[in-house]
Amino acid sequence: MIRLILGSASPRRRELLAQAGFTFTVHPAKGEEVITSTHPAEVVEELSLQKARQVADELLGGDSVEMIPGETVIIGADTVVAAEHRILGKPADREEAFRMIDLIQGERHQVYTGVTFLFVDRDKNIHTRTFHECTDVDVYDMSKEEIEAYIATPEPYDKAGAYGIQGSFGVFIRGIHGCYYNVVGLPIARLRRELNLFVREEGLQ
Repeated sequence: MIRLILGSASPRRRELLAQAGFTFTVHPAKGEEVITSTHPAEVVEELSLQKARQVADELLGGDSVEMIPGETVIIGADTVVAAEHRILGKPADREEAFRMIDLIQGERHQVYTGVTFLFVDRDKNIHTRTFHECTDVDVYDMSKEEIEAYIATPEPYDKAGAYGIQGSFGVFIRGIHGCYYNVVGLPIARLRRELNLFVREEGLQ
């Protein structure tokens, strides 16, 4: 049976994988992220691959029993919010959080998640599959007072784009077009389909 390792510290991704019925261990990627593109779809694919490779390098270098060649698939993932062709990361402070929320209120923006599966065969050759999912999110108009009240909570500061759709910001979401779970942090339906295809192509059990 295949071992799955999630290369992410995100509690939301852990919850989604468990909710989807997967059994896995967690080994967060810790290396420096390097971006060579400005297009959100390319950025999340690039970063998800980097994270999966970082975990593989660390586990193989340490001869970890977690990663058994031929039996283990590492899952790397990265999510960004994009508005007006700009990538919105996690806000550094209240002022930046205000600017981000003010940018997306009353408008449509996109959430991209990149996912990479990484498998190492018994000859230590690396095999990967990378894809991304994009969801459009529409936000109601918000007053300055509503934005100020929201950014006064702890919620915006550990999330890309300064909001979490599953939290109190949900009352400002007018609608979504695409996968809801992608906005939370992991497109679990697409992930399951892609993982099944990857497993078949690689001849895994």
